Amino acid sequence: MACVETSDDRVGEVLLKRVMQEQLDEMLSSEVPVVVSAETQELESEQEQKMVLQLAVMIRTIGDAFKENRELDDVIDGMVGQMTSKTSYWNLVEKVFEDGQITWERIAVLFYVAGRIAVKVVIAHLPELVKDILKWTLEYFRSKLLDWIQKHGGWMNSFAALARVQVERISSMSARSSGLILVFLGGVIMGSVITWKLARRT
Repeated sequence: MACVETSDDRVGEVLLKRVMQEQLDEMLSSEVPVVVSAETQELESEQEQKMVLQLAVMIRTIGDAFKENRELDDVIDGMVGQMTSKTSYWNLVEKVFEDGQITWERIAVLFYVAGRIAVKVVIAHLPELVKDILKWTLEYFRSKLLDWIQKHGGWMNSFAALARVQVERISSMSARSSGLILVFLGGVIMGSVITWKLARRT
């Protein structure tokens, strides 16, 4: 059991770093930080490496359906200045799982949006925030999602669900999933502002 847990944790960490780095690598900026470094936790087997590669492609395909979404971009832009602490970032992340429902699709959306936020903070000339976003997302993943992943058969069991979502994204962007991302981000500015103001009082 411990071996499986370690594997799911390790795959999740490397996958998040890869998804973030791929989006950062598209930027033509000297400020782009390296997320995947020599310190990156190594994968133990070729099977894990293949899994991360395939999952990264699936997450990218799902996320790319939202890439041209101007509304999403505007909401993320509005949030960049509000992410002042782990608490404010976690309040944002909680919007993905607001109704208490964790799904493979929502985990994929979280990883993708973490990468989009990383890109936005670099554009805003705040590249030092990228490491915080990575750290806060990993802490959230380990604290709130890892147990669910293990109880649902580990990352290996994500492929069928993500493949179905991927096909839906390619054929047409569903209103429900578009709404999911906007629910994730829609109420964020208000929550982040409140958290930020409370944090400044202490």
